[in-house]
Amino acid sequence: MEEWIGERWHRLVTRLAEPGFAAQAVTLAQVQRPVAMLFRAAGGASGVRVVPAAAARIAGPRGWLQRLAGSGLRAALTRLDGDTLALPPVVAVFDDAALNRDLYLWLAALAAVHEPGRPWIAGNVAATQAALERCPGLWPRWQRLLHAHLMQRPALARLQGQAAAAEAVVQAALRGAPAPDDIDPQAVAPVWLWLEALPPAALRGEEAGEAAARQAQTACAASSEVRRRTRRAAPPSGRAPLLLPSRYESLNTWSEHVPLDRGHDDENDPQATAAADDMEQLSLSRDGAAPASRVKFDLDLPSASADDQPLGPGETLPEWDWKRQCLRADHCRVTTLVAAPGAPFLPCAALRATARRVRRRLEVLRGAPQWQRGCADGEAIDLDAWVRHASSGAALRSGEPPVFARRGRGERSLATLLLADLSLSTDAHANDEQRVIDVIRDALYVFGEALHGTGDAFAMLGFSSVRRSQVRMQHLKGFDEPWAGAVQARVGAIKPGYYTRMGAALRLATRRLAQRSERQRLLLILTDGKPNDIDVYEGRWGLEDTRHAVMQARQAGLLPFCLSIDEQAHAYLPHLFGRQGWAHVPRPAMLPTRLATVYSRLTR
Repeated sequence: MEEWIGERWHRLVTRLAEPGFAAQAVTLAQVQRPVAMLFRAAGGASGVRVVPAAAARIAGPRGWLQRLAGSGLRAALTRLDGDTLALPPVVAVFDDAALNRDLYLWLAALAAVHEPGRPWIAGNVAATQAALERCPGLWPRWQRLLHAHLMQRPALARLQGQAAAAEAVVQAALRGAPAPDDIDPQAVAPVWLWLEALPPAALRGEEAGEAAARQAQTACAASSEVRRRTRRAAPPSGRAPLLLPSRYESLNTWSEHVPLDRGHDDENDPQATAAADDMEQLSLSRDGAAPASRVKFDLDLPSASADDQPLGPGETLPEWDWKRQCLRADHCRVTTLVAAPGAPFLPCAALRATARRVRRRLEVLRGAPQWQRGCADGEAIDLDAWVRHASSGAALRSGEPPVFARRGRGERSLATLLLADLSLSTDAHANDEQRVIDVIRDALYVFGEALHGTGDAFAMLGFSSVRRSQVRMQHLKGFDEPWAGAVQARVGAIKPGYYTRMGAALRLATRRLAQRSERQRLLLILTDGKPNDIDVYEGRWGLEDTRHAVMQARQAGLLPFCLSIDEQAHAYLPHLFGRQGWAHVPRPAMLPTRLATVYSRLTR
């Protein structure tokens, strides 16, 4: 009975002491798209992701109810680094939902122009002026936010000593007065209109990659998308960890990193997320050990006798290092494999019917008359040709200018390479019946049947990877191979495995497709997620390398286009392929027909 009463009492007091206005709260999920759009439109880096921030310790006076409940000590504050813009998961600061939403938009505009490395107050004051100059439409919202926030700031008469002096400096800076000096942001009550910008990471090379990989593993172990504070801890000295030092003043406190020599458990801790949320910051150190979470995800390659047959010794490809802003030559090794001859692929009746329907549609599109522009005579005026002719000054001396357009049947010069993601994530179920790999297999079959009917040259490749030294390209069909039983058997034998090093796969596909002599060369990518691998190829590294590979494909005269069934595709594919270079398939079962629709639109 005492426990029951105590639990109810704790819930009641905590709910009453909770600061903010829960009824007018706005969540980050509700405004994530407009926030990301405003951040990039105002000049923010396109590779920065918008993520929820973790709670951190805050200062400022607390009411007696908060002291009774033990609350008001932590809050999620806005932070900006080279990879992410961490915003509060929920904003309930003001008693007005519109103001809470405007606060998200203001922080996005502020982060877009903020210069990292400057002092906290001076940096936010300068960023405020720059944001208002770049986005003058935000001025009325900024005035309302500033007035409402100043009304909530602690009264200077209630503070004493250094707390009063620091609060006076912050309020003066908010009103536009020059700040005499800088203060610690954790020494005053949260300033919701400002953010904390971290300087660029000083780590470089392999050390930076290992630190990034460990941060990714920590986030994976915590099973959360929240952006947490981290700090680098010194590696263990090698001495016995349980020997106490001679001076009791040198004992580490519970909040510091203590490297204990203990075994690794094979099971995930169900309380890992809660424990990470309770910590102020996570300590990362290189101890040379392989934790259990990494062992379970470090997939082994099959033996040579059980693996697919390699085609040649392999190739080396570069990779883009976004930290150094340079291309690492011969950084990845790509091996092209072909599956051993197996059972023939027998599609179901419904899939064959879909393939026939798509094939007829593309055959009609190929046989339809097309406009031939820049002709000496024709059915209509070619406005583009006429403008070029008139602007060149030849309108008076040419009797029959080539400014007409006419409809006629002409031969298309087109080559297409289809690149399919065969990573382990495609083993998940797209719906109650089919896996993602089954949907990709169906799309490859329908696409092959349709292009076989049109006569256009096409090839098919699948890709996966295990680190940069093992990028696996699955040969499904070459440009010179007929769409016959052997090729269809390879398509039917595809299976998921390993990771998604998309940049290397795109560079190899670009190299293959650039050797074709057709006038139009199309590179189609089918995927179900963002680029990733077990080494440093995670997060910003994989995104920037893939983006650079797409830019190289365009420079080579190719037309890359990506189709994804990932529900979060809108968060990163525009950065990789551009606004018009990708499409989201809301239902995976629609992938075969959507692929044919995209192909007909791009080749029309």
